Amino acid sequence: MTDQTRWGIHEVQSRNKAIKHQKDLVARAMEHVVKLDETGITDLMIQIEAEYERKYGKNEADDKVIL
Repeated sequence: MTDQTRWGIHEVQSRNKAIKHQKDLVARAMEHVVKLDETGITDLMIQIEAEYERKYGKNEADDKVIL
């Protein structure tokens, strides 16, 4: 067992909790994704891609239309 009074333990535990929370969010989302049909999944992918681009930068493929 790790000494809980050591320096940095709280930061490690906080980071691990954040990682677990993200994984739990993905798992809960996937429970709903499996219920979607093809068009629903396609619409979801488009929305996720748009949100990703909004948060993390501009994609050079923005001027192209995907059919």
